[in-house]
Amino acid sequence: MAFYSVNRRFVAGLALTGFMLAAAGCQSSDNGVLDFGLTKKDPTAPLPPQDPKILASQLRAYCPRVTLREGTAFFNTYAKGTVAKPKKKKGDAAADAEAEAAAAAAQTGPNGQPVDPDHDPAKIIYQASISDVTRDCTHANGQLSMKIAVAGKVVPGPLFAPGTVTMPIRIAVQHGNDVLYSQLHQYQVQVTDPTAATQFVFTDANVVVPEPSATDYQAYAGYDENTPAPAADKAKGKKRKRAAATN
Repeated sequence: MAFYSVNRRFVAGLALTGFMLAAAGCQSSDNGVLDFGLTKKDPTAPLPPQDPKILASQLRAYCPRVTLREGTAFFNTYAKGTVAKPKKKKGDAAADAEAEAAAAAAQTGPNGQPVDPDHDPAKIIYQASISDVTRDCTHANGQLSMKIAVAGKVVPGPLFAPGTVTMPIRIAVQHGNDVLYSQLHQYQVQVTDPTAATQFVFTDANVVVPEPSATDYQAYAGYDENTPAPAADKAKGKKRKRAAATN
């Protein structure tokens, strides 16, 4: 009877041990090591990174920044005209050399480089510059509407003459290489004071582009003197052939 009692206890112990091992197996980690509660996750450990997604609220609040392209922050107005050449006597070699030297000096700058007669700094009437740009955006009906403003000043030049300065200001919005909006404005400013700069603010409130799907639009503002010339009429200058006369 004693042997039977001991055997029952032994079998019960084996069953209990097997249950504990099975339970521990259910709690094992991914690497196959049994976890008996000795390893715990750090609550301060950072969460794994997730794929970045742009929320609809971010797009509704998105307003593309406005920048000035290089070389578009300044605009000069020049006086037109040619430099008078000294008169020379016919057949006078000294006078010929003097006239040629005067003409060359008139077309040469202080550094000895040739001066474009149409862009001579000594012939500047006004010099305009853009000092600041800003914008405001609204989102509605699948479109992004922008109000883009530029602020600057007009400074009188050596050949100042009171009057109106017409400045070519271009506003554009791009998505990569795609031009979504581009408009050239001939903005006029009245300048009367030769001793001080004249401040100005120009606003284009009609910028409308498709609603962006990401925050990757780029807006530009600045002076643009390279306006495309109108296409020449090919018919002009051509003589029409007369039809042969028939009896």
